[in-house]
Amino acid sequence: MKRLSYFLALIFVMLLTSCGVSSEGYSNVTAEEAKQLIDNKEVVVLDVRTPEEFEEGHIPNSILVPVQKLEFRLNELGKEEHYLVVCRSGNRSTQAGEILINNKFTNIYNMTGGMNNWPYEIE
Repeated sequence: MKRLSYFLALIFVMLLTSCGVSSEGYSNVTAEEAKQLIDNKEVVVLDVRTPEEFEEGHIPNSILVPVQKLEFRLNELGKEEHYLVVCRSGNRSTQAGEILINNKFTNIYNMTGGMNNWPYEIE
């Protein structure tokens, strides 16, 4: 019986970690999953790179809010909105996701690998 309890607990933990929900409270998604969210109009794309990086190419209809300015511009964002957070490689978007979650935003997706892994259309 004890082994069965350990086994069930292990399965439960594996299910939780496989869902893509990070310990910070946002969901990590691949570029392919992000594209589906965008195509289904389920998210607003929040690009947290620098203006220079954004001008070099960005996901169509994305909003630029550099991560360095995000905490000062939170009032521009709706807390119930679903956001896909994007940067160059995934580091700044992780940081931005933590900022958003810490400020009571609840529907956050972090695109792992960032624009480096984005094979789709850019503007």
